[in-house]
Amino acid sequence: MRLNRMKNNNCKDCSQRKSCNDSFVSWIFFIIGLVATVAIRIVTVLMDIHPVYGKVSWYIGVVGFLFFFIYKFNINKSLAKIIEEDNLIEKAREEKPFSSNEYNLIADILCSLKSEKERINYFFIFAVSAVALVFAIYFDFIK
Repeated sequence: MRLNRMKNNNCKDCSQRKSCNDSFVSWIFFIIGLVATVAIRIVTVLMDIHPVYGKVSWYIGVVGFLFFFIYKFNINKSLAKIIEEDNLIEKAREEKPFSSNEYNLIADILCSLKSEKERINYFFIFAVSAVALVFAIYFDFIK
């Protein structure tokens, strides 16, 4: 996430989002989340092959999710702090005018909600979960 850049207002609006690339750290945690997703979803298959593989996969998945969600929690906490410090919710509810800095901040927050990376993450979790369900049904009931 670009919280430091949000404060510096380098990203003016969503049409310029490409110029506000996500940080290297956010990509690392994105990959950790994907690996954790796969690891948790293949536990059943690996348990059938050998219980140790299943346990290793489970630990990788749980530890990966732990790191990923701590990262996401900190980002959301930082966003909430910025929103609170700038009284953005109150200003919006009371229809008070925003400064250009606040408009840029709101636009950046809205752009982050439209993140392609987030959509990929949700689709990946859905797809891998569906495949894992098919494999689990196969190994538990058909095989």
